[in-house]
Amino acid sequence: MTTTSILTLSLEDFLEKPNIDESPAWEYINAKMSQKPMPQGQHSKLQYKLCETINQVAESPQIAYALPELRCSFGNRSIVPDISIFYWKRIPTTADGEIANQFNSFPDWTIEILSPKQNSTKVIDNILHCLEYGSQLGWLIDPDERSILVFQPQQTPKIYKSNLPENETVRPTLPILDTIDLRITAEQIFGWLKMKP
Repeated sequence: MTTTSILTLSLEDFLEKPNIDESPAWEYINAKMSQKPMPQGQHSKLQYKLCETINQVAESPQIAYALPELRCSFGNRSIVPDISIFYWKRIPTTADGEIANQFNSFPDWTIEILSPKQNSTKVIDNILHCLEYGSQLGWLIDPDERSILVFQPQQTPKIYKSNLPENETVRPTLPILDTIDLRITAEQIFGWLKMKP
């Protein structure tokens, strides 16, 4: 996260600022605003493919939905995870049944993809914040290391790497997602970066 600190301000004041949703988005953490780094090629490809893959198996049965760059405001923070996955029943809607614009809650599963030179500690801090407030799963994907660090509440994080003989399925362990068939490995995820065979 590239940080441009402003004077301390409240969450309400932050959400009133007109530029917070410009690209790249601004986040509100510890009473300060900071701007996320601009996504680059590998980040964008992984973000798109993960959303597409998750939604292919979770949208039709109305189990969950993955949204890229969605502002989530909760626990005195306003963050923009690279991907936020919400159980279908937790997606806020309008009176007409359309998806709402504001999400004032934690994602059930949060995914962050490290950009080059991005501070991993700040990204992990956001994942831990999500888990503290109710998220059940957090992934930190590091394209440079070809690794996925998986966080769950009150459990030791687990790391999955590509190109290893013991490469396991990185299975989301959300109870409601047990009803869908989403079995992908780190090798498959990082394989999406290839544009040519």
